[in-house]
Amino acid sequence: MQLEARSISKRYGEEQWLFRNANAALQTGEVVGLLGPSGCGKSTFCRILAGYDSSTEGEVMLDGERLPSKGYRPVQLIFQHPERAVNPRWKAGAIMNEGWQPDGSMLESLEINPEWLNRWPSELSGGELQRICIARALAPHTRFILADEMTTMLDAITQARIWKTVLELAASRQMGLMVVSHDRHLIDRICTRVIDFRSLG
Repeated sequence: MQLEARSISKRYGEEQWLFRNANAALQTGEVVGLLGPSGCGKSTFCRILAGYDSSTEGEVMLDGERLPSKGYRPVQLIFQHPERAVNPRWKAGAIMNEGWQPDGSMLESLEINPEWLNRWPSELSGGELQRICIARALAPHTRFILADEMTTMLDAITQARIWKTVLELAASRQMGLMVVSHDRHLIDRICTRVIDFRSLG
């Protein structure tokens, strides 16, 4: 299966173009790093790939067809700031179970304390809430994960454990994984290839 951006361009209103004619393809089973300076449009590009935002020009294709607009999205975006990706009126358990119900082994591998599930997002730390969001995104019918600086708020040891879990699961399910990060060491260590965002146009 392939996720493809075809000549994607984005700007807001009459403002300057954020980026123009970006082309990229991600296959299931591969781990691709996406690098670029802050403000170049990487996060917006990921939002468009996942269907959370629309492009000004171009289109996103999933195996040659447009992304589904209803139901569970097979392309899941894990945001850098989890508090912006959840409904503050839902408890953590409802947030995590929005698309599926992770089992105990998943919670253990992501170091999620079951007690967190009865708390409101405001009662969790950024790292705790992010682990809830990661579990939510790893449903069996997810085919692509776009990880936008997803472990930035975690300590180094926890980062390593979370990445180990995500990478093992992605490999076992043949999911495609795009890793957006400023950590070149992380990118070089876990990715099969690296894309410079500025070269996509």
